[in-house]
Amino acid sequence: MTRKLGTQPPAPRRARTWGRVVAALGVLVAVLLVFPGLVPNTPGHLGSLLETFLPWLGLALPVLLLVALLCRSRGAAVALLLPAVAWLSLFGGRLSTGGAEGGAFTVVQHNISDVNPDPAATARALAGTDADLVAVEELTAPALPAFAAALAADYPHHTTRGTVGLWSKHPLTGVRLVDIRPEGVGKGWDRGLRAAVRTPQGETAVYVAHLPSVRMGPTTGLTSGRRDESAALLAEALTSEPLDRVILLGDLNGTLDDRGLAPVTSLMSRPDPSFAFSWPATLPLARIDQILTRSAQVTALWTLPATSSDHLPVAARIAL
Repeated sequence: MTRKLGTQPPAPRRARTWGRVVAALGVLVAVLLVFPGLVPNTPGHLGSLLETFLPWLGLALPVLLLVALLCRSRGAAVALLLPAVAWLSLFGGRLSTGGAEGGAFTVVQHNISDVNPDPAATARALAGTDADLVAVEELTAPALPAFAAALAADYPHHTTRGTVGLWSKHPLTGVRLVDIRPEGVGKGWDRGLRAAVRTPQGETAVYVAHLPSVRMGPTTGLTSGRRDESAALLAEALTSEPLDRVILLGDLNGTLDDRGLAPVTSLMSRPDPSFAFSWPATLPLARIDQILTRSAQVTALWTLPATSSDHLPVAARIAL
């Protein structure tokens, strides 16, 4: 049998099959990007794990596009436009480094690491930011004198509770411990504090919190039960806060997309779009160090140069 001139032979069956697979995977990626809540949190908190690294799901697109090109499947390549548009609509704005105008009040948040080999250098780096507020977590007793010495000149007002601390250029009142201990954790595990800061724009409640760590394992998946329980306790404190304007600074051990932090994030305003990945410091993959507000607006958010910690410091400009 002869083939008419100007026509192409039918595509090999294997190539057509791969084209359909790529198209189907592209649709799946789009669905997961837009509706990550469809993934259940049992077993292994897979939903929270997906939400933690959701932006990185976009790395599947160039791989799928390469396969589509190798298969010469136009249909598959066109189908990949769907997840591409979904990713850009969700995260495209975070590619910009500029923030909104406004917000002369600046804050810095940093998990300084309880095994920091040079806390004095870390303290000096934070002091050099000239922020209005500096909040730290994993502040150990041996590291406290170094921070007190480095920050004393520019931050005359400070308070600590357990392993969290707050240094301020403005007077602090109403300082108290915020108990966010999960069930079964004994006394002495103090990772939350609240203070009222007398800012030039009026009194503002500031919370510093360090939620429990999550763990990932090949058989257990993501274990975040204690983190989620602590988040619910923090949400209770925020709900009962009498001051209208609130700033929350802390290592929440989760991203803002993680449903486990929903009790907290549902009460606060999301910051200006920015990736600002803060952990791990050597190769940042997620921002688990957060700066959130209520009745105020984070107009810009960014990470600072690495210190001797395994986290990067996070800074923000806030319009009070």
